[in-house]
Amino acid sequence: MKLIIKLLLTALAVVVLAKILPGVHVEGYGSAIIVAIVIALLRLFVKPILVILTLPITIVTFGLFLLIINAIIILLAGYFVGGFTVTTIWWALLFSLLLSLFQSVLFSLLPEDK
Repeated sequence: MKLIIKLLLTALAVVVLAKILPGVHVEGYGSAIIVAIVIALLRLFVKPILVILTLPITIVTFGLFLLIINAIIILLAGYFVGGFTVTTIWWALLFSLLLSLFQSVLFSLLPEDK
């Protein structure tokens, strides 16, 4: 149940950020839910592979390259989901930063498991 609530909160954050950022567009709430699912799956399966492949550049940049990896995940979600578009990598970078911020705030409001 907590996973579904987290996905719905992520979808809400996607909709809010699409309204705020001019370089990000989502067609509707259904697309936002699909985007939340796709981002979660990409973070689960693709991100670890990208982190391992780019480990040398991540070490040289003191971990800042992980921000670019997050932006690539957002761009991949835009590629896979028809109703979600991100125009440039810079909008994807800003979107990923703000999405992480929104998620940390929203997820902190959830009650703890006992």
